[in-house]
Amino acid sequence: MPETAGPVTELASQYVSQVTKDLEQNVKEQDRVTAEIAALQERLAALQHDHGILLNMRQALGIAAPAAGAVVPAPRGKSGAARRTDAKKPAPKKPAAKKPAAVKATTGKAAAGKPAAKKAPAEPAQPAQPAQPTQSSQPTLVELVRRYLTEQNEPRSAAEVAEALGRTHPERAVQTKVVRTTLENLVARNGAHRSKQGSSVFYTVAAEPAPETAEKAEGAEPAQ
Repeated sequence: MPETAGPVTELASQYVSQVTKDLEQNVKEQDRVTAEIAALQERLAALQHDHGILLNMRQALGIAAPAAGAVVPAPRGKSGAARRTDAKKPAPKKPAAKKPAAVKATTGKAAAGKPAAKKAPAEPAQPAQPAQPTQSSQPTLVELVRRYLTEQNEPRSAAEVAEALGRTHPERAVQTKVVRTTLENLVARNGAHRSKQGSSVFYTVAAEPAPETAEKAEGAEPAQ
């Protein structure tokens, strides 16, 4: 029992020493903050006192409070007043110069004696150029896909359709992903049939797609 009491007493004394140091440090910090607050309060009181004195001086001098954004003009000297007086005087009018009648008569005769200027020959009208085919006149991707499937005797995959359209229409930059989306839209609108052989998917065109179905399929064509 005495051996156990020894370490416990030593540990308790360490805690007591640490707590005592913390308390002393806390008291010192409180004193420092209190001194700073007192100094700030004294500074605030001095500023408030000066503000009251300045207000009393302004009232005694009869100075109105300046409006926000008002600009007080600088005093002008005698030279500025003289310039303002001179600016008010109207400028003297100059007499208009009169042209002699002889000069006018000579000018009229000379103009009458001159022959009329010849008109330049009109340029021949250029022939109208034929209108260029617009982008809207080209077949859509849905029409190209349906036309290709109609010409085939056996089902085709999306990669095969994209490859064939890319060879026949290199300017369209046909992509396999876009062609697959178009084929799936046709299948959803009963414009084409889908069959699966193993892990591959093949497509064939429907026998007689309804006109309304074809229009919806064309409207669902993704932007290229």
